Amino acid sequence: MPRQTPKAGPRTRRTDASKPATRRARPEVRKVRGAAQRHKPKTTDVKTPVTPPERVQKVLAQAGFGSRREIEDWIRDGKIEINGVIAKLGDHVKSSDQVRIAGKLIPLSKLTEHMVARVLVYHKPEGEICTRDDPEGRPTVFTRLPRLRGARWIVVGRLDINTSGLLLFTTDGELAQTLMHPKHEIEREYAVRVFGEIDDDMLQRLRDGVMLEDGPAKFVDIVDAGGSGRNHWYHVILKEGRNREVRRLWESQGVTVSRLIRLRFGPIILPKGLREGQYRELEPAEVTLLQGLQGGVDTDL
Repeated sequence: MPRQTPKAGPRTRRTDASKPATRRARPEVRKVRGAAQRHKPKTTDVKTPVTPPERVQKVLAQAGFGSRREIEDWIRDGKIEINGVIAKLGDHVKSSDQVRIAGKLIPLSKLTEHMVARVLVYHKPEGEICTRDDPEGRPTVFTRLPRLRGARWIVVGRLDINTSGLLLFTTDGELAQTLMHPKHEIEREYAVRVFGEIDDDMLQRLRDGVMLEDGPAKFVDIVDAGGSGRNHWYHVILKEGRNREVRRLWESQGVTVSRLIRLRFGPIILPKGLREGQYRELEPAEVTLLQGLQGGVDTDL
């Protein structure tokens, strides 16, 4: 009887551990890896920009440690050290230097010439004072502000305890110094309610200028904003920010200010809908608008 040849069964793949089933995928893996290798940038082609040395007072002021003039006073008082040596006015620093203020090490590597300035618009209510701490325990304008790390808020000018309205804060000491310096004559606009008899001659005297105890002063403009009886509202504009100047100007004419609100500082207007005690951070374009006022500043003064 002839021997039967068994039918061939289905062919099976060899699963030898020495030849894994993923063998055919290897070329694709190698191909992908090769593409990644080809498109990977060479680290040797990337150059780290070098920041040139800057005056120590400028670097610290831009970082919000104080105004440039405050920091210059600290240098004169011997409170600032650079690499263990008492700093002098005119000394320059770079990111690798060790700077200490009153013995505290400042992380200079995190402070650069191009630090982004932050600016807040705050709607100050009556009853708050413009200092960080008050021995009498009264509320201050700094209480509601957002907390910062490695910087601090600098108030741009002040409003007295009975005045409300727009108040600016910034982390840039150079910018704060510019906005406050009387040399630049930046306009401040106020809404003021006065109690008393007002006539045209009185308004003209306030426009022409009157003598106060600290020198002549005047309103750049006065606009009637309405009212009834002996209480009347006006919008007035000043180009400086002396202590209680708006109130003292009106008082020089024998009338009393019963309400005072700051509406505008330079190009920045108190936002509608921003309630008392609230703040809003300015957009970069708005900050740039303020920084444009620095164009004529001599930072060595």
